[in-house]
Amino acid sequence: MRAVVQRVSSAKVKVEGREISAIGPGLLVFLGVRSGDTEEDARYLAEKIAGLRVFPDGEGKMNLSVRDTGGNVLVVSQFTLYGDCRKGKRPSFSEAAPAKEAEKLYETFIGALKEQGLDVACGQFQAHMQVELVNDGPVTLLLDSDKLF
Repeated sequence: MRAVVQRVSSAKVKVEGREISAIGPGLLVFLGVRSGDTEEDARYLAEKIAGLRVFPDGEGKMNLSVRDTGGNVLVVSQFTLYGDCRKGKRPSFSEAAPAKEAEKLYETFIGALKEQGLDVACGQFQAHMQVELVNDGPVTLLLDSDKLF
């Protein structure tokens, strides 16, 4: 499971021109699910993200988590995080999980974030979305459950 995590001042998701989710200060998480990922991967990444110390403390050091700041989290599914561009010019998505498997783990991930006490908003699974964000910092991190265990 892969997550691109961005610290944002605000972010929102639109589907067919209609806003479906929006957050203020917090984290925008693009989540990719790989074939063979497990609920353990989803829970581990959720716990890791909830505790990431990427927000400034009183001295301006990145010392606080989204949980500490009371920020929001917006989760957007993004199978293209498993796009393999090593061969040719067109990405291969053969590592991405099938839709049913991915959606189940996407929902597990969202539930695990909520269990961490976070206010979570979501994109729409398998929809064509427009994501608008104001990256704060900029702070962008790439997490992969394979590399975290």
